[in-house]
Amino acid sequence: MTTGFIVFAHGSRVEPANQAVRTVAADFARATRFRHVEAAFLELGVPSLEEAADRLAAQGVERIVVIPYFLTLGLHMERDLPRLMEAISRKHNGLSISVTAPLDGHPALVEILKSRAAEAIG
Repeated sequence: MTTGFIVFAHGSRVEPANQAVRTVAADFARATRFRHVEAAFLELGVPSLEEAADRLAAQGVERIVVIPYFLTLGLHMERDLPRLMEAISRKHNGLSISVTAPLDGHPALVEILKSRAAEAIG
């Protein structure tokens, strides 16, 4: 089964912030050698989650894993994302779509904080 991944972020009016997410998705693809990786945005950025899923489906992907680029489980994760995923499932009948946990709770976050603190104090 061919799997595609979507790095899903909120989106920003500040386009360099959106580009940073696209860069992370591209870096993720290179680091993992997954061939089917897209960035997507809830709002204020392109492509949307539906557009990214459409792109992956057009590439023959049979399964999509959405990786939220959200720090915590909030309103967008609890309300908006399930609604969007349901719409994608209806549009692409037979396409398996799932979502991972947000970034919160991952042990690498503590390492990132330690690194940033070390940078700050020299």
